[in-house]
Amino acid sequence: MKARVTVMLKPSVLDPQGEAVRHALGALGFDGVDAVRQGKVIELDLADTNSAAAQARVEEMCEKLLANTVIESYAVEIIA
Repeated sequence: MKARVTVMLKPSVLDPQGEAVRHALGALGFDGVDAVRQGKVIELDLADTNSAAAQARVEEMCEKLLANTVIESYAVEIIA
């Protein structure tokens, strides 16, 4: 079973990398991009066979290591 975790900065947190990407896109002629938020995607191969148990386990991983929950939010997707 696989899990995909998407980690993003919370909307209230300044995203300098996203702003740099937005600026670079404009410089390359890609007009109309008002904002960019940069994040990360983490894919996990899990031995779990129960999707509910896998979801809970990955959320625990996020809370303890994969995301800094003070400034980041995360979303977990279990892929069967």
